[in-house]
Amino acid sequence: MKSLVLERKDELRIRDLDPKESLGPADVRIAIKTVGVCGSDVHYYTHGAIGPFVVREPMILGHEAAGIIEEVGSAVQNLKVGDRVCMEPGIPDPQSRASRLGLYNLDPAVRFWATPPVHGVLRPSVVHPAAFTFKLPDNVSYAAGAMVEPLAVGFHAISKARLTPGAIALVTGAGPIGMVTAIAALSAGCARVIVTDVVDEKLAVARKLGPAVMTVNVRSQDLKSIIARETDGWGVDVVFECSGAAEVIADTVHHGCPGGAIVFVGMPVKPVPLDVVIAQTKELRIEHVFRYAHVYPRIVALLGSNQINVDALITDTYAFEDAIEAFDYAVRPKPSSVKIQIELGR
Repeated sequence: MKSLVLERKDELRIRDLDPKESLGPADVRIAIKTVGVCGSDVHYYTHGAIGPFVVREPMILGHEAAGIIEEVGSAVQNLKVGDRVCMEPGIPDPQSRASRLGLYNLDPAVRFWATPPVHGVLRPSVVHPAAFTFKLPDNVSYAAGAMVEPLAVGFHAISKARLTPGAIALVTGAGPIGMVTAIAALSAGCARVIVTDVVDEKLAVARKLGPAVMTVNVRSQDLKSIIARETDGWGVDVVFECSGAAEVIADTVHHGCPGGAIVFVGMPVKPVPLDVVIAQTKELRIEHVFRYAHVYPRIVALLGSNQINVDALITDTYAFEDAIEAFDYAVRPKPSSVKIQIELGR
C-alpha cells in the first residue's frame, strides 16, 4: 500500500509499505480519509528522534486521523461497516498497572502510532481496536474528526485543571495545542481566556475562537499588568502553559492567583527553573499533561452538538500525493498556519 514513509532523518518517500496487520475479533479495519500533521511528526522528520524514541528503520508517519470502517471483527458490536470514525492512537496493555488504575496514557508499554517502532496512519488503511475507535456524528467532517486527537490534549489539560464556570484562564502559546486548550477552556465555562504569543497572525486566529478570548502579544504588551487589570490584581485561576519556553514556564507562578493552578502542557527541550517558593506561598497546584485518557467520547459529543468548532484551526490542506510538500511546509510554515492536514480521500 502506498504510504508516507520516513526513511531516515530528513528523508521522506511515498512508496509501498504494508505493515500486514491482521484483523482480530475485537478489531476494525478503517480506510483513512484525513490525517493531521503533528509537531511530533515534523520533529521525527527533522531530527530523527524525540528523546528516547529514535527512528532506526523506515516508519509511516501520522497519528491524528479519521476514516470509514470497511471491515469489522467477529466480536465487534458497537461499530459497523460504513461508520465514519476517529481513532485514539495510543493502545495500552489492558493488564498493566497503569491501565488498571485508569491511567492508561501512562502505561510504559503503550503502542502509539508514529512513535518508533510503531507505524502511523498516512496510508490507505489501518487495523485498530474497536475499543479505541469512535463513531463520528453525521454533521462532523473527517477534517474535524482528525482534530479530536489534538483536542484530546486540551481536554485532558482541562480535567487536570478542575476548572469551574466563570474562571479566568491564561493559555501561553498560540500554537495548535494552545488553541485546542483554549477551546477546551471555553467549553468548560471560562468567562475569559487570555491567549499569549509573539506572533500576531496566530493571535488573530485565536480571536476567532470566540468573544471570550483576549489575546496578548507578549513581545509588545505587558502581560503582568494586563492580568492585574483583568483580575483586579488577584491573578488568573488557571495557567495552561503550552509553549514549552523556559522563560514562559518561569513566569507561570507570577500569573496564577492564590490557590490557583498551573497545568504544564508544552514540553521544554531541556530542564527549566521554577521558583518553588512563590508557588508555595500561593499554594499553587501544579499539574502535568502527557497525552490524554478518557476524553474522546466527550469531544466527539461536543463536536456533534456544535458546542465546539475547529474550522478556524484547519488552515492548510494537502492531497496525499503532495504529502512530502506538506511536511516541508510544516517545517517552516507561514505565521498564520495552525493545523496542516492531508486528505487521502473524501
